[in-house]
Amino acid sequence: MPALSGLDRGQGRSLLNPGTWHLRTRLVLVAMALLVAICGAIGLFSYASMDSFLTRQLDDQLSGASRRSSDFGRPSPGNPNGRPDPLDAKGQGVGTLIARIEGGEVSSAGFLASDATRAALSPGDDHVLLDLMAGGTPVDRTLSTGAYRLVAAATPYGDVMVTGLPLAAKQSTLTSLVWTMVIVSLGGLVLIGLAGTVLIRRTMKPLEQLSEVATQVSRLPLDAGEVALAVRVPPSNSYPGTEVGSVGHALNLMLDNVAKALQARQQSETKVRQFVADASHELRTPLTAIRGYTELMRMTEDFTPDGKKSLARVQSQSERMTTLVEDLLLLARLDEGQPLKLSDVDLTQLVIETVSDEKVMAPDRNWHLELPDEPVTVRGDASQLHQVLANLLSNARKHTGPGTTVVTAVKRCADGSAVITVTDDGAGIPPEFVDRVFARFARADAARAGTPPAGAGAAATEGTSGLGLSIVQSIMEAHGGTVVVTSRPGWTEFTLWLPGRPDAQGDAPAS
Repeated sequence: MPALSGLDRGQGRSLLNPGTWHLRTRLVLVAMALLVAICGAIGLFSYASMDSFLTRQLDDQLSGASRRSSDFGRPSPGNPNGRPDPLDAKGQGVGTLIARIEGGEVSSAGFLASDATRAALSPGDDHVLLDLMAGGTPVDRTLSTGAYRLVAAATPYGDVMVTGLPLAAKQSTLTSLVWTMVIVSLGGLVLIGLAGTVLIRRTMKPLEQLSEVATQVSRLPLDAGEVALAVRVPPSNSYPGTEVGSVGHALNLMLDNVAKALQARQQSETKVRQFVADASHELRTPLTAIRGYTELMRMTEDFTPDGKKSLARVQSQSERMTTLVEDLLLLARLDEGQPLKLSDVDLTQLVIETVSDEKVMAPDRNWHLELPDEPVTVRGDASQLHQVLANLLSNARKHTGPGTTVVTAVKRCADGSAVITVTDDGAGIPPEFVDRVFARFARADAARAGTPPAGAGAAATEGTSGLGLSIVQSIMEAHGGTVVVTSRPGWTEFTLWLPGRPDAQGDAPAS
């Protein structure tokens, strides 16, 4: 049927579950079911009415035939011992059946054949004829010659005259009526189904447009940054005077409210970023002065051992504060989308230099390199990419114990892009912390300072600010790349992906 074409056979929908069907499909099927019920009711009423009419008509004909049979069958004055055959009476039609019952037995029985000659009934029909009650209402019975409408009437001469008319004409008329109603109903249902499907699809089109608007909004990146929420339901489908228009109008009001909220959020984020950038910039000068005067006091003043220890602590904390301020300032600049200082960067050489620096700082770790034979060059900001590698290697150094093996690998992919991996065999990152490892100020320990908790891996903090990995993610996104972490007990790997130079894709080896 046409309605079935509207069923969604895609994922998550089943033909056996009407709850998953499209609304237009259910509307078409409901309309078709109602039409079938209406056609069935009309058909039953028409059939019953026609059957009653034909039965009354047949009973009138049967009554006339019974009177003719009784009148024609009385004794003749010229033949007192014999009676004429009622089938010879004028007006008896083809198929008329007449039987005479005398003394509880059928004395004669026959019917007019199609050639207007008398034909005898089968002796097996006698019990049907004898069961009829004289003076009763006409009844339908099946004889050897077919179905008949029979009536029995007592005559003044002491016998019973049974008269019958065939039901074939009535049954043929009813059969024709049934077939006519079935064919007309099926044709009407098909036409109405097609027309209904088209009309319902056209009527449901505004709802599909509302769904398209909602889908477009759902695909917008609303979590951060400046968002232009310009998608709206067109005026033709947002008039509040109709049901669909009311939904469209409400959706537009909701989108207006969301757009205002996003604009307010963006303004707030801009103010916060500006404050962080200004505060970080202003803090650099006093921090530099503190470090300078601390160094000057160490060189010019004579302190007790406790004084030297306190002064060293002041210098250490000022250096840590300076690093934090520099990180905040860098994140603020990245959030503002400041342009990168692009140049051709040899990742192979960059990895060698960064790993060498870490070897000096942590000689008790096993630092390994896996480098290709040919240089891997990308387009990027060399200083920022250096900071990405430095942060990852520093992360592995600070949060793993002596003897840990850290492997840094570089390779060129088939599409010309580059991949850098930093892998260590430390304790690993706690599973509940992996999903937020790149969040700002995210640290695995609850105390936010000091040494890492027992069992914490590469993401645990050891005197860190929790900004290193967020800086890595921000720099990679600014370069159009990605960073992914995978961790399990005894193994942690950070994977960096960077798009390659267009001229490097043609001769790139397979990864």
